[in-house]
Amino acid sequence: MSDVTDAVAHFAEHGTVVPALVLASLAALIATAGFRTRWSRRHGQAPPADDTGARPPTTEGTAGTAPTGRTPGSEPGGSEPGGSEHGGESALWRMRTTVRDAPGSLAVLCAALAERRIDILSLQTHPLAEGTVDEFLLRAPGELSGTELADLVTAAGGARTWTERADAHDLVDAPTRVLALAARTALDAAELPLALRQLLGRCTIRSLPATAEARTGARAAQDVPPEGTLEDTVLRLRAPEGGVISVERPHLPFTPAEFARARALVELDARLGPRIPHARDVLTLPEGSDITVRRADTRDVPAAKAMHERCSARTLGLRYHGPVGDADRYLNHLLSPRFGRTLAAQTASGRIVALGHLLWDGDETEVALLVEDGWQRRGIGGELLGRLVAMAAETGCESVYAVTQASNTGMVAAMRGLGLPLDYQIEEGTLVVTARLDPVARSAAPLPHGERIGRE
Repeated sequence: MSDVTDAVAHFAEHGTVVPALVLASLAALIATAGFRTRWSRRHGQAPPADDTGARPPTTEGTAGTAPTGRTPGSEPGGSEPGGSEHGGESALWRMRTTVRDAPGSLAVLCAALAERRIDILSLQTHPLAEGTVDEFLLRAPGELSGTELADLVTAAGGARTWTERADAHDLVDAPTRVLALAARTALDAAELPLALRQLLGRCTIRSLPATAEARTGARAAQDVPPEGTLEDTVLRLRAPEGGVISVERPHLPFTPAEFARARALVELDARLGPRIPHARDVLTLPEGSDITVRRADTRDVPAAKAMHERCSARTLGLRYHGPVGDADRYLNHLLSPRFGRTLAAQTASGRIVALGHLLWDGDETEVALLVEDGWQRRGIGGELLGRLVAMAAETGCESVYAVTQASNTGMVAAMRGLGLPLDYQIEEGTLVVTARLDPVARSAAPLPHGERIGRE
């Protein structure tokens, strides 16, 4: 057994995924305990959308157990009725624990898991200055709780153990996931925040413009070196357009390997420069006019400012909730892919007549609309809103909200037209309408209201 455990320790020292062959050899040596190792991969062009958002809070967690809030069998993939070779339900768990960097430490832990009929589906190692962080994907008997699992691992020599319920989406191995995220980021600059969240799990990502850092008290861009900084549960990276991308995960410290992967994604984004998908949908509105809907970014700021000039003060006031003279100042932020996605509706001549924004607001998502006066009440706002909500559903958002004024009947009607459960909050004339994207809505996102007659 010493040869195999020495090989496992060798891979741990170099921060690489332990090959299945090594794990298989280890399994054969301790087969009497029922230990089995399998690598499972789910093929697909991109990681699942569910991983982009925060995982639900816990009712079970302890000091060594991460939030879950799920019970066995509560979600597809979270448990597998009849999936255990020993009968009964089984459940998937993600687990991290720190073990001594010494030959045999991992074998002792694996044997302890095997004694409780816990299968190791995948294993990654993250070497640290002292010890090694081992990250497991486990299939355990359904009756085993997160606290019991953490106690079991601690007794076997693990320290600072963290557990969280997993699902079938977690069966994608790390190299496959990173490559898929890189492909998505390469196609669309707006994917970077979502890719980082999928890569790092439940975390809060903030993009801080260089001009805003002094006001917010955030660390200035010049204080963050080009290679970024890693400080336990916070990592900071230089944003390609200036400013800082801050990622916080209070429940679980980042490892150097995770930091390196995140930095590689940001560097890829910087090398590729501004980019958005070029697809354009030509639609027929209910009153018969043709309109083109496409993605927009900061290169459309001049056209958006021209639309502002054609809008009335009332229309701009309903949209921006402040002095209409400041409306142009918001466009660089609103049209930046770093902060969300923007849809533009334009005429056959190329003039933008409406903008719809889907904005990442920490763990929440905001939608906003602006339609030029002469093009209002033609269904354009509802068309853009339906598409924005579909985008939010595709990224795994549980809800979207719109901030407007109680007198903005057009925006309220557009939100009602989604056919989704709505919550209303009003304070001092400001109305916040939240649409809940339940699982059914997220699996069958709202379709556009216009009739597609072509694709440019």
